[in-house]
Amino acid sequence: MEIDKNSVGLVKKQFFTFAEPPNEFIFENGQKLGPITLAYETYGTLNRDKTNCILVLHALTGDSHAAGYYREDSPTPGWWENMIGPSKAIDTNKFFVVCSNVIGGCMGSTGPGSIDPKTNKPYGLRFPLVTIGDMVRAQKRLIEHLKIDKILAVIGGSMGGMQALEWSVRYPEMVNGAILIATTSKHSAMAIAFNEVARQAIMNDPNWNNGDYYNSVPPVHGQAVARMIGHVTYLSDTALRKKFDRNIQRGFHPTSSFETNFQVSNYLKYQGEKFVSRFDANSFLYLTRATDYFNLAETHGDGSIVQALSKAKAKFLVVSFSSDWLYPTYQSKEMVKAMKKNGIEVNFCEIQIDYGHDSFLVPNPKLSSLVKAFLEKLSSEI
Repeated sequence: MEIDKNSVGLVKKQFFTFAEPPNEFIFENGQKLGPITLAYETYGTLNRDKTNCILVLHALTGDSHAAGYYREDSPTPGWWENMIGPSKAIDTNKFFVVCSNVIGGCMGSTGPGSIDPKTNKPYGLRFPLVTIGDMVRAQKRLIEHLKIDKILAVIGGSMGGMQALEWSVRYPEMVNGAILIATTSKHSAMAIAFNEVARQAIMNDPNWNNGDYYNSVPPVHGQAVARMIGHVTYLSDTALRKKFDRNIQRGFHPTSSFETNFQVSNYLKYQGEKFVSRFDANSFLYLTRATDYFNLAETHGDGSIVQALSKAKAKFLVVSFSSDWLYPTYQSKEMVKAMKKNGIEVNFCEIQIDYGHDSFLVPNPKLSSLVKAFLEKLSSEI
């Protein structure tokens, strides 16, 4: 396979280990853990003044592999290949890009599926509850390890946007700019409800075994259903109607059985099965819980989003999508309103698109143009 000239090309996953005992990492719930490893990747070159770092923050089931290819014959590139690379929106000819897998994840970073050195067994549910704040505090250790004092911009969609928000408020002196895409400062009751149903699908699978399934059959059926539930929230009515409508599988003849027959049913089943092969069920439980408990106003503002954002010193770009019913535009506007009340420089755009919440993962000239212009303006001001 010939790799496109605008790709970062072949990349390598790296690992950073810290919090060796007795200096364990202290989670926000007070539990301690160490050592901790974060998987990460970098693209581009850090400049002499170390002022061109872009920190990319992944969504719920993403990972550190945001761009490029692990091998020349890799079938697919990183999850944000359309945004990161030479001359792209996040231009690796100009910027040094860092993306790490979050703590609590399962794609190289320490999480519930990792081996506890004290027992030589996976942590399972003995792993501490993780918050968005914990993720950001661990990422800060990585940035310090890379000897970077200030980040030009933090950028993320969905759960990545939550991390970008947390970065801008928790470490305001370190962040020049923040790009928040299809995200929120707190989950709605509906978002929490969908996550709870997905978690229950996993925990009611007889093979879940209270999280202790690593040496036996994992809860594949429950996890696949959980992914199917989540995937529906990432799409939109228009996208599903245009792609599938009520179409029946080719060659299918209705019977009295309940086998998969509609094309949309088969698509969701495929998404569920694919997810099981690459993601840990316990990590899914931990990370969805972290997003549900994220509430910037409560954590940093005594219940006030205006007060919470008063701590931020970054310039913001906030982007929502018209068809996103998981994190609808009104939630982005609430953040923008609070920023303006604090005199924060913020640009906002709602992009008209039919792909739903996952629109930030789809190539989109409008989004690329907004991100590119915002980063170039930030860079020119340094």
